[in-house]
Amino acid sequence: MSAQYEQGDSPLKANKDVPGFIVVEGPIGVGKTTLANKLAASFGSDLLLEGADENPFIEKFYEDPSAAALPTQLFFLLQRARQLKAMNQEDMFNPVRVADFLIEKDRLFAELTLDADELDLYEQVYSSLTIDIPRPDLVVYLQAPVEVLLERIQKRGLKHERFIEAAYLQRLCDSYVQFFYQYNNSPLLIVNAADIDFANNDADYELLHQQVTDVKTGRHYFNPTKIAL
Repeated sequence: MSAQYEQGDSPLKANKDVPGFIVVEGPIGVGKTTLANKLAASFGSDLLLEGADENPFIEKFYEDPSAAALPTQLFFLLQRARQLKAMNQEDMFNPVRVADFLIEKDRLFAELTLDADELDLYEQVYSSLTIDIPRPDLVVYLQAPVEVLLERIQKRGLKHERFIEAAYLQRLCDSYVQFFYQYNNSPLLIVNAADIDFANNDADYELLHQQVTDVKTGRHYFNPTKIAL
């Protein structure tokens, strides 16, 4: 296990132990929803999930991306913006919230899938919907190679994901790497999730959970090795 730390100067807006708003991000199949669920359970927090199965265009998109890209993206954008704005209106008695999406990542998918005219329309809608969106106190970015992602996607067997191809996943992973290379809006924990099983291995999860509670500012790297059951 190794970790590198680069300290910044923006304190987390939370109590001394836990960030107030935690976002888990990463490409399809990396385990962000699983981790978000487990963190929310550990912290007794509210949970925001993006709900891909609620998008009526998603299966059409994976079958024929050019035909369904724009409605797919706009549905997700509206869904995510609505959830985050609702969070602003809720009472603050619960000090922790966990989400499995970062609103800025929506643009990564849009840039990959939309043509120039569609992207221009999307950007106009994005700009109007993301005013006053709450900023995370910590972002956990999960990484894994494409072959690992494909294996996990196939294992979970979701109907709308059966058409996902390795080439699309590689482009998506590359976009995530580029995005987070420049990201500095919130403290960031970058996790190599290829060799850990935080879904089924309690020791793996506890290692990651400790990292989440330890991060206070800046950019951090967590590269754990697999722990045997």
